[in-house]
Amino acid sequence: MCSINAEQGVKNGNTVSAGLNTGVLYLLSVPYLMAIIVGVVWYKKYRKKNIQLNMKKEPFNLN
Repeated sequence: MCSINAEQGVKNGNTVSAGLNTGVLYLLSVPYLMAIIVGVVWYKKYRKKNIQLNMKKEPFNLN
C-alpha cells in the first residue's frame, strides 16, 4: 500500500513522494559505497611492494 501511494504521489506531482524515492536510493547506495571504500583501502594497504627476492641461480628439479 505504501508503494502504491508513493507511485500515485509522484504521478500527481507530490514532492514528499519524490523525497521518499530519493531516500530509498540513498539507503541502497550507502552499503555499496562503503564496500568500495573498504576495498580500495585494503588494496592500497596490502598490495605487494617492490620486493627483491634473492633466489639461488642453480636449477632445481620438481620431481
